[in-house]
Amino acid sequence: MDLATIVGLILAFGLVGAAILFGGSPLIFINIPAAFIVLGGTMGATLVNYPLGHVLGLIGIIKQTFMTKVENPTRIIEQFMEYANKARREGILSLEPLLKTIDDQYLKKGLQLTVDGLEPQTIQEIMETEISYLEERHDTGAEILAIMGTIAPAMGMIGTVIGLVQMLQALDDPSAIGPAMAIALITTFYGALLANLVFNPMSGKLKARSREEMLAKEMMLEGILCISKGENPRIIEEKLNSYLPPKIRRITD
Repeated sequence: MDLATIVGLILAFGLVGAAILFGGSPLIFINIPAAFIVLGGTMGATLVNYPLGHVLGLIGIIKQTFMTKVENPTRIIEQFMEYANKARREGILSLEPLLKTIDDQYLKKGLQLTVDGLEPQTIQEIMETEISYLEERHDTGAEILAIMGTIAPAMGMIGTVIGLVQMLQALDDPSAIGPAMAIALITTFYGALLANLVFNPMSGKLKARSREEMLAKEMMLEGILCISKGENPRIIEEKLNSYLPPKIRRITD
């Protein structure tokens, strides 16, 4: 569970809600036609931009901003030190029983290829392809949310135009001016709220998560290749440490 995402959403919506409450009844900010224009228009335009399968996977994409847990880089180094020392003492095949205990499918696949005796270059080609397509999937998810962050305010402006047109047509009926003006203003509010508190921040979080996961995968690939080449565990540690800032590098006593 990503605490920062949850706290951020609670803080943002909480402060906006508090400001609304201090100014009067929150019920005046509830407008069903305005919600239909912004939400319906945003989803419709997103469907035009992307295949149905990508949009249907949006729930899973949003879930990643709350639930994704990236492997600790220092823990990756510790793991590979264990694997490297074991392989050096007992041979590559001694890693095979450990495969059942590994949850990360990328790491498990890489070590399995190593145990199977594939050449390091072949392993690198296979695993880099995995990284490439994983990054592409992540970029697509972040891009969808970014597009929705662009569309939502635009739909708010469309709602504003609709409200103004309705208002101008009803100038001879004072009772109809208020509802039309409400749509004109609330749609802009809804669009800006969704874009700046939900879609754009979540897109940014997915991009940050993607960078963290790519770093973890690149470290795993480096470790796998080093083990397949039979390199010294100390050299493997130094290579993996080079991926990290000095203050969080693993230091062996």
